[in-house]
Amino acid sequence: MLLVPACLAAVFALLPLGYLAVRALERGPTFAWDIVSDPRTRDLLGRSLGLTAVVVAGTLVLGVSLAWLTVRTTLPGARAWSVLATLPLAVPSYVTAFAWLSAAPQLAGFGGAALAMTLVSFPYVLLPVTAALRGIDPAQEESARSLGNGPLRTFVRVILPQLRPAAGGGALLVALYTLSDFGAVSLMRYDTFTLAIHTSYRASFDRTPAAALSVVLVVMTVALVAAEARTRGRAGHARTGRGTARPAVPLALGRWRSPALLWCTAVVAVAVVFPLAVLGYWLAVGNSATWDLGGLAETAWATLGVAAAGAGLTTLLALPVGVLAARHRGLGARLLEQAAYAGHALPGITVALALVFFAVRYAYPLYQQLPLLIGAYAVLFLPVAVAATRAAVLQAPPVLDDVARSLGRRPWQVLREITVPLAAPGVAAGAALTFVVCMKELPATLLLRPTGMDTLATRLWTETGAGSFAAAAPYAATLILLAAVPSYLLGRHRT
Repeated sequence: MLLVPACLAAVFALLPLGYLAVRALERGPTFAWDIVSDPRTRDLLGRSLGLTAVVVAGTLVLGVSLAWLTVRTTLPGARAWSVLATLPLAVPSYVTAFAWLSAAPQLAGFGGAALAMTLVSFPYVLLPVTAALRGIDPAQEESARSLGNGPLRTFVRVILPQLRPAAGGGALLVALYTLSDFGAVSLMRYDTFTLAIHTSYRASFDRTPAAALSVVLVVMTVALVAAEARTRGRAGHARTGRGTARPAVPLALGRWRSPALLWCTAVVAVAVVFPLAVLGYWLAVGNSATWDLGGLAETAWATLGVAAAGAGLTTLLALPVGVLAARHRGLGARLLEQAAYAGHALPGITVALALVFFAVRYAYPLYQQLPLLIGAYAVLFLPVAVAATRAAVLQAPPVLDDVARSLGRRPWQVLREITVPLAAPGVAAGAALTFVVCMKELPATLLLRPTGMDTLATRLWTETGAGSFAAAAPYAATLILLAAVPSYLLGRHRT
């Protein structure tokens, strides 16, 4: 029953690959291979993988540590810290990069790019790990402790294996987000595949070099998805029943209380407070009399509309793929999941040009229309919703599905009455996260937005590109304010 809609979602996500195949081979396979095997390409590969590895490692440290401190310890103000730790989702990578670059120009390069990407993307790990920690039956920890295992040994042998699917899924999103980011690496002047592809598209009418480089990104994406799938293992992590209703007993921090508070304070300060302080400075030095409040309100409303539509379509496409990935371990389910991840590592401009190519040739009425932009959001951010759906379904006891089928329920009834209601909170969290990333998306929006329409991200980028930082500040502040609302709700949902 789910196979057909999952296949349709996968085909939709693979559309850019068809475009890349046409463009990359346009001048023959030999020309494409010369581009791929060029030493410059190998250098870009090493730089991109190096940046991705550092960012993933940093986000795992930040995400897992903050999730553990706010969920399983006696950290003072844990609820407030839990909410504050999700707010970096509201800050675009290019805003964080600009904030740090304006304060410390010497950060330009690898260090600045890694810092900016880590600070804005660690909530991708924090959110699923927190959800997994709340879903683990505390009786397992108590059994381990009763057998003489200390807190550290219990965490490593009992808790960490159950966190592996959630942490791995979040780390995969971080890796793909880092590979596809354009704003931060552009401002930090650090050459990666994404920046090289964007430069190639802008510098020449010949799309073959950029398409060939994009194919390398796709291969990297497939490799990352396959590696993440292997880290999950074959064992399931759902309870066989509802489990105990009581929460786990928080671990007393004791003498580690002050270092834990200092750690949380430092992370929130550099990830949230500092970028907001820089924006506040530019708002203060700007002339409020020159602000176009009517235009700002119109742009904000347009941003909310397209982001909501993009999140809705993305969640709808992700639901069958996520359920299949969680409930079936066969080759077909793995291939469908990997297909859904294909577009996320591609630069937004590549996805946008692929959809323009498709619209001009096969669906011309969609050219320069809003549905094309919404479709680009779905291709780019389908993995965000798929990962959230899969993690939510994994924690829904599969035995309940079996019982429902044994009582005569049809597959679609089991999905509607059992699977989806149990996974609904996680699916909703994924939709909210997708809404936030749609609001911040830049390259595809620049190319695909209908004539005369702007979003907060495109206005911010236009003003920043012209050096009008004070004029850009109201759009940046409004974007962060609007994106902070679902980010705040995500944090409240986890507490």
